[in-house]
Amino acid sequence: MATKITPLGRRILVKRVASEEKTAGGIFLPDNAKEKPQEAEVISLGTGKDDEGKDVVFTVAVGDKVLISKYGGTEVKLNGDDVLIINESDVLGIVA
Repeated sequence: MATKITPLGRRILVKRVASEEKTAGGIFLPDNAKEKPQEAEVISLGTGKDDEGKDVVFTVAVGDKVLISKYGGTEVKLNGDDVLIINESDVLGIVA
C-alpha cells in the first residue's frame, strides 16, 4: 500500500466522490447495484511535461471537482482509499 503517489507527465490523481446510497424513491442500494460515480476530486497533479519534455499547464487544479469516465484510469490504493490515476485528457469537465 502506497503512502504517497506523484503522478508523472499529464496524469492526475483523483478520488471518486461517494455516490448516493438511496434512490429518489427511498430504496437503499447494495454496493453491487451502485454505478461507479463519475464525479471525483483532484488530489494531485503530475509533473506537467509532455512527450518532448516541454512544460504544460494543467486545466484542473488540486481540489477541483471533475467529471471522469466511469471505467477510465488505473485504480490504486493510497492510505487505504481507492484512488485513480488518469490522464488529464480523460477529464470530461469541471463541476462548478
